[in-house]
Amino acid sequence: MNVNRTRPIISSVQVGEPVLIDHGNKQVLSGIWKRPSDHPIYASRLGMEGDAQADTVNHGGEDKAICAYFGSRYSYWEAEYGRPFPNGSFGENITISDWTEEEICIGDVIAGDEVVLQVSQPRQPCFKLGLRHSLAELPVRVRETGYSGFYFRVIQEGNIRSGEPLKVVQKHSAGCSIMQANQVMYVHTGDRVKIEQLLTVEPLSESWKKQLQSRLNKL
Repeated sequence: MNVNRTRPIISSVQVGEPVLIDHGNKQVLSGIWKRPSDHPIYASRLGMEGDAQADTVNHGGEDKAICAYFGSRYSYWEAEYGRPFPNGSFGENITISDWTEEEICIGDVIAGDEVVLQVSQPRQPCFKLGLRHSLAELPVRVRETGYSGFYFRVIQEGNIRSGEPLKVVQKHSAGCSIMQANQVMYVHTGDRVKIEQLLTVEPLSESWKKQLQSRLNKL
């Protein structure tokens, strides 16, 4: 499949510091609110300048330096909930104009003007996504649909800006799409063969490998 046919661009870039949000009768710290930037943002191997995470156990680090979401998916959520979902609604650092979870694979290498990035894992939505939109079921719906977005690791550091084109420069030989990885994690949860196949995808993030290996050990 030629995933470059639509000449995708980075529709928008978002960064931000964690803020306190209401959660029942208490508050929790979350980095899911990010502000759009009209200026280039430097992306290092540990993340984007001016961006931070509240939960550094489940977010950030080299395997999850940049969170990305496919802007084409927002029309689905807008139709489902009858409300607008502007870029950045899922707390992503970059919103990509085209492509989908079915087209982009774990380990694919994608280049912008300066940066070179590699897909490391699907994004795993937590309850804070539901809090942001006052939709408690939204994280579950994201897992059910597989419209999750994903994480990049940074292979070559550099600036990222809104409007710059993206290109897949290397497709990973395993050909395991983000959608297929989501299905292994959330649908085929007891399928030993599928789990073992996903574990052989070397660029898969360490956190996903640990989760899947733990599940495999229990089967």
